[in-house]
Amino acid sequence: MDASLGQYIIYWLLAANLIGFVSMVLDKQFAEQGFRRISEGTLLLWCFLGGASGAFVASRLVRHKTRKQPSATWMLIWLWLDIILLLLWMFGILEPLLASALARIAAPA
Repeated sequence: MDASLGQYIIYWLLAANLIGFVSMVLDKQFAEQGFRRISEGTLLLWCFLGGASGAFVASRLVRHKTRKQPSATWMLIWLWLDIILLLLWMFGILEPLLASALARIAAPA
């Protein structure tokens, strides 16, 4: 994998986790103060986009959305998927799989 692409992935994950963390903390504060909330869909979207670790840490830290279903379940699913993909990427397994899949898609029928 190109070193610059790896840097972009790291930057993206840092940004997505920061946004996931801040969104979860803000939603908790909005709930306590009776303000308009951040939608559950938006919180889960940031989990899906790579921010599941940040959202998970925030949910435990401020005790928010830890028991609400299916939100808590989906957050854990995205967290484990993020961990698995990150490990596959770190061990160099993900890149050949992606290259192979993209080659099949791009190949003429």
